[in-house]
Amino acid sequence: MASRLADLLEAEVCEIETRRFPDEETYLRFTRSPEGRSVALVCTLDRPDPKFLPLLFAASAAKELGASRVGLIAPYLCYLRQDRSFHPGEAITSATFGRVLSAEIDWLVTVDPHLHRYGSLDSVYTVPSRVAAAAPAIAAWVLTNVSRPLLIGPDSESEQWVATVARLCNAPYKVLAKERLGDRSVRIAIPDLSGFSDRTPVLVDDIASSAQTMIQAARQLRGSGLSAPICIAVHALFTAEAFAQLRDQAAWVATCNAVTHETNAIDIAPALAEGVAGLRSAHLV
Repeated sequence: MASRLADLLEAEVCEIETRRFPDEETYLRFTRSPEGRSVALVCTLDRPDPKFLPLLFAASAAKELGASRVGLIAPYLCYLRQDRSFHPGEAITSATFGRVLSAEIDWLVTVDPHLHRYGSLDSVYTVPSRVAAAAPAIAAWVLTNVSRPLLIGPDSESEQWVATVARLCNAPYKVLAKERLGDRSVRIAIPDLSGFSDRTPVLVDDIASSAQTMIQAARQLRGSGLSAPICIAVHALFTAEAFAQLRDQAAWVATCNAVTHETNAIDIAPALAEGVAGLRSAHLV
C-alpha cells in the first residue's frame, strides 16, 4: 500500500527497520533520514495492539529526527466501537486511543471509519483528518463484474454505503433488519424481494469480523429464492472460521485492500491518495 500511494502522490518510500529485543521490547530505525521531510506513516490498524507502540515510536522518532510534519494513513482505523460506557467501570477505549495517537501525529487519513455515536472523526481526534470513501471504488467493481445487481445492506448501519453504491451503479437497493443477540449471534429479517428474482444480490457492509450479519443474511437470501449473493466488505477483519462460513454461503466474496486478505479485489489507494492530496492542498501535509 505504501508503494502504491507513493506512486500516486509522487512520494518516496522509506522502510522502517524493526525487530524485537530478547525481552520483546521494540527496536526501530528509519533507513533514510526524515529531516526536513513531510512523513506519512502507512499502517492499517487491524489486530492493532502489537502495531500501536511501534507506530507511536515511529511517529515520535520522525519528529525527533527533524521531520517537518508527521501524518498517518490508516486504511483501517481501529478502536472506534467503544464510544461510551455501557456498564459501570468500562473503559471508553476510542477516546483514549484517539487522544494518545493525536499527540504524536499532525494529520490523519482513513477509509470509512466505523463511527457509531460520534458525528465525525473530529469528535475523537484533535488533528486535521480526511475520510476516504470506498463506495465509488466498490461501485466501479460492481459495474465491471456483476450483471443486473440488487444492492443489499444487511442492517440499518450499512444503508449509507449501500445507498451510495446503488446510486453510482444505477441499481435498486434494499436494507434488511437486524437484531443483535450477542457478539457472535444475530437475527436477520428479509423483506419481500419477490420482484427482484432476476437480479444478482450484492451484500455490502463496511466491516466483516465475525461476519455473522453477512453469513445470516446470505443464508436467508438463498432461502428466499434468490441466487447466492456476492458479498462485499470494506474492511476484511475475518476470523478464519467466519470467512470459511461466509464463503460457503456466497457466490463471491470481494473486499477492499484496506486490510490485507485473500479476497482483496477493490483498490482504495486512489481514494486514500485523494484524501492526502486534499490535506496537502490545504498546506496541512
